Amino acid sequence: MKAVTINAFGPPSVLTLVDCPKPAISKGEVLIRASYTSVNFADIKNRTGNKAKANFPMILGLDVAGVIEEVFDDSSGFQKGDQVIAFPKNGTYAQYVVANEQLVFRIPNDVPLKKIAAIPTVLFLSYMLTHQITQLGTDDSILIHAASGGVGTMLIQMAKRCGVKKIIGTVSTKEKAAIAYELGAHHVLTYENFSAKVNDYTDGLGVNVVFDSIAGAITEESFRCLAPYGTLVQFGNSSGQAGQIKTSDLHSSCRNVKGFSLGTTRALKPELLQQVAPEIFLLLQNESFQVPIAAEFALEDMEKAHAFMESRQHQGKILIKIV
Repeated sequence: MKAVTINAFGPPSVLTLVDCPKPAISKGEVLIRASYTSVNFADIKNRTGNKAKANFPMILGLDVAGVIEEVFDDSSGFQKGDQVIAFPKNGTYAQYVVANEQLVFRIPNDVPLKKIAAIPTVLFLSYMLTHQITQLGTDDSILIHAASGGVGTMLIQMAKRCGVKKIIGTVSTKEKAAIAYELGAHHVLTYENFSAKVNDYTDGLGVNVVFDSIAGAITEESFRCLAPYGTLVQFGNSSGQAGQIKTSDLHSSCRNVKGFSLGTTRALKPELLQQVAPEIFLLLQNESFQVPIAAEFALEDMEKAHAFMESRQHQGKILIKIV
């Protein structure tokens, strides 16, 4: 089969298209013939060595959409030909991938494959952030960092469906604000002095929830516009920097910080993803729920796809068509 591998950490040029053996499955696993995968920021961190361990050759990628090619035995909950999305074991930049059945989800027939291919990581993550890690309501004001990205565009729509009264987004350039407004944000800012602007927009009250996938200085500044009893949800580290949090910013104001990782949840509590999957598929069946796709690349153009993500010019998801 064809796959894209890396043999060293480095720039997009380390991504190499190669021929390699089709993987074998064990009990409780299925073999999936991939149709699409996507590029997530975690792939960039893994490629550059900021997250993954040096276990080369390495196939990157978190999620896949495709068709069941093989099951281990008759006890499987799947059969050959089932259309699925999945979080495979060893990377998804390949024509065939292996996944544990607990992390495989049969998809409805009436949802376009391209639409559903763009969502496994970002929609599971955003749904769990808004319905389990927090429980958003109609009295809430919230701040979503990286609002034009894959997770940000999902969070805006989730918040809108929860009836949140003020949805505020931050973006790196003014040009990216349009997609956030289109999806339901009430106010969109660039990062320059964003906390003061948020406080002005909320009449000095601040926001009840901050969704932060950036960390570093963005986390630190977020506390300047987080209301008493508010929650900062930290679920990513795209800046590559650690934010410094003072305990006095927590106890005296009754504010709190929650952390969440979809990767950790996949590894330790995959049943939580199974619980929310039906709700996610209901959302996708609704034509009004949008899944913005920034660009689509072929598997052999993975280097270009990574360079595009690192340019931070994309709005929505970056898809990779495999077959």
